[in-house]
Order: sequence, then structure tokens, then C-alpha cells
Amino acid sequence: MYEGIHHVSLLVTDLKKALYFYEGILGFKQSKERPQFDFPGVWYDFGNTQLHLIVHPKGKARRGTTDLDSRDGHFAIRVKDMDKLLKILDHHQIPYLNKTNSQTGWHQVFVCDPDGNQIEFNA
Repeated sequence: MYEGIHHVSLLVTDLKKALYFYEGILGFKQSKERPQFDFPGVWYDFGNTQLHLIVHPKGKARRGTTDLDSRDGHFAIRVKDMDKLLKILDHHQIPYLNKTNSQTGWHQVFVCDPDGNQIEFNA
């Protein structure tokens, strides 16, 4: 019945800062599929899944912190080269929580975007 997750949508307050984080640091590429909505935002593609960043000042889905907590709300992206990701994060001085021996059996790294949206990268 279910085929998978189509997209994850995150609220951001400053699209310019978000674009720098997601594109300038992480290297995400914008999808060309996003319609011309009457509100700012961008879409990114990951295989069959998308990440949607939306500027919505009245939105309520914000963590309100950039503290890293692997048990707090997050989404996860599988990476092929964790060492490369860690070098990028270190180069840009992005704080991260590094769980090399996670109980999941995966190497997990947690980061926050400028609005506190938490992302897990795993390999």
C-alpha cells in the first residue's frame, strides 16, 4: 500500500541562511520541479525523496534550539562517504554529534540547520 516517503518539509525563517547551509555547505542541489508558489522556499531531490524548505512565519513546527539531541525530532539521510561529510562539517565549523558505534549498527552524525532543524546522516 505504501511506497515510501515522498518528501520531508521543514520550516525555515531565513531562506538566504538556509540556502547557504544546504547548498553552500552540504552541497545539495535544488530540484527544478518546485512550482511558483506564493511563498518562498526550495526543493531538493534525494533519489525518490524530496526535502522541501518553506518560509512560513506562522508555522509551529520549530524545535526552538540548535542543541544536538539524537532523540529529538529529525530526519535521516543515508550517505556514501561519511569521511567526506565529516571533513566538510569540520571545514565549515559545523557542530555535530558523532555516533561512530551507534546501537543501530550505523555510523550516525547529527547536525542542525540555522533554524534548529535536526538532520541525521548515517552510513
